[in-house]
Amino acid sequence: MLDMLRSEGNRVTTSRRLLIGCLFEAKGHLTAEEIAEDLQRRAPDIHLSTIYRNLDELERLGVVSHSHLGHGPATYHLSTKVHGHLVCEECGVTIEAPDEIFAELAKIVLKEHDFIIDPHHFAVLGRCGTCQQRAVDQERSGEAERASRT
Repeated sequence: MLDMLRSEGNRVTTSRRLLIGCLFEAKGHLTAEEIAEDLQRRAPDIHLSTIYRNLDELERLGVVSHSHLGHGPATYHLSTKVHGHLVCEECGVTIEAPDEIFAELAKIVLKEHDFIIDPHHFAVLGRCGTCQQRAVDQERSGEAERASRT
């Protein structure tokens, strides 16, 4: 990735190297604040404004993507694998969903509303399987408790 940046005439500064390294090492999506914490631990002289500028520039260059995964701040990840997001509103788990899942939705929205969606930029909110099962179990437990009282 750094070689690609250089070959296209872009600067590869220490802060960019560290930022890209942070995203490579990440186990998921990171907010700008989480990236800043990590980078400032490694290099305390990197200013928050530099991190935001680099995120913006790397996104413009197609190296980094940002997504809105619910109600919190935007999150960032490398643009190496395009995907959408499914986020559980109860426990917050984020599932990276392949683009094919959104293909039919994109066709319908384009046909019926003449609008092109960007499924990488937002998350589809709902409830994961674990939380669905927990809700069913709680409902059954409540029914059993109510039945034992009558």
